[in-house]
Amino acid sequence: MNLSKERLHPKRPPQFIPHSPRLIPSEHRDILSEEAFRKVLCGEMKRTVRSGSFFLLMLVDIATSSRVNSFELSPSEICHALPSVIRETDTSGWYEKDSVLGIVFTDIRNLDGDQVQEVMRARVTAAFSAALTPEQVNHLKFLFYLFPQDWEKPTKDRSLHASLDPAWPEQEDNSELPRIAKRILDIAGSIATLILFSPLFLLISLGIKLTSRGPVLFKQERIGHRGARFTFLKFRSMKCVNDPSVHQEYVRRFISGRIHSGRGNQGVYKILEDPRVTPFGKFLRKTSLDELPQFINVLKGEMSLVGPRPPIPYEVESYQPWHLRRVFEAKPGITGLWQVNGRSSTTFDDMVRLDLRYARNWSLWLDIKILLRTPEAILSGKGAY
Repeated sequence: MNLSKERLHPKRPPQFIPHSPRLIPSEHRDILSEEAFRKVLCGEMKRTVRSGSFFLLMLVDIATSSRVNSFELSPSEICHALPSVIRETDTSGWYEKDSVLGIVFTDIRNLDGDQVQEVMRARVTAAFSAALTPEQVNHLKFLFYLFPQDWEKPTKDRSLHASLDPAWPEQEDNSELPRIAKRILDIAGSIATLILFSPLFLLISLGIKLTSRGPVLFKQERIGHRGARFTFLKFRSMKCVNDPSVHQEYVRRFISGRIHSGRGNQGVYKILEDPRVTPFGKFLRKTSLDELPQFINVLKGEMSLVGPRPPIPYEVESYQPWHLRRVFEAKPGITGLWQVNGRSSTTFDDMVRLDLRYARNWSLWLDIKILLRTPEAILSGKGAY
């Protein structure tokens, strides 16, 4: 995510500030269990997307390095090698029990992620070199991730080793039964809709083929719950060949607040009188029939019937840290609070606030109320373009 240096710290030059560390002897440092460490990591992730502060996660693959190179490393050896780096405010523990050790470095006051990681890598390598043999250091697998900058990068760029690919930690869920019921509702609702509207699938497909060249379905990569990426499905409403930069520039300006929504203006994600939309596609959008294939995404578990709309990766690049919470805290859905409260006729920040209010107050009854209000929103056409 590209965060503006001018917006957060206008005149502060980038530098790594360890903020007066008080070191704790390695033999007295606790190594948290996997469950406890992941709770700490989850809390740091939420804090950083809420406050805009940064933290650095280091993952050390002890098991693979030991197995491949015929030597053993213990957590105590790792901590003993890091006395000049780890501070009392940092947290170490098992990211994967007896396999991957994690260390969370908090209070990273630096906007240049590459520089932070370069400095920390040099310090950690020097610390390891003082405690381990050169062969051990050369074959040790450890990687750094600066949050919230690194979370949305594709997995293939994020990790050189599968076990060092940080995922959003699962939290203890005290509402398991209602969420199971939500999944059952998603499955039942998506199957019923796909069967009920199967004749429309054929008619819409025929209409698309007769009015424009190209495939019936539009497929696009979207970001789902906790950053997971999936292929988003819609009936194609645009010309097959078009310039996506039009929408990219619009979204960037809308998220930044330089475009205001309202009567006669653009709405969230959609441009009024978009020249790329076909006449038949305009009808599909107005009636929301273009979204019918998303029930396949729901059936596959990538989306829910109710939840925030899944963003396109280039949209997330323009997010402020607190905006990220909308994809962290709830699975994306076909409909949601903002869709039944004006749909596209709202500001981006208001949409995010509605998404967060939904995640904060979620219940199965809330989902049912939103689903019952959705047909009225679709039939009224309010905010649909």
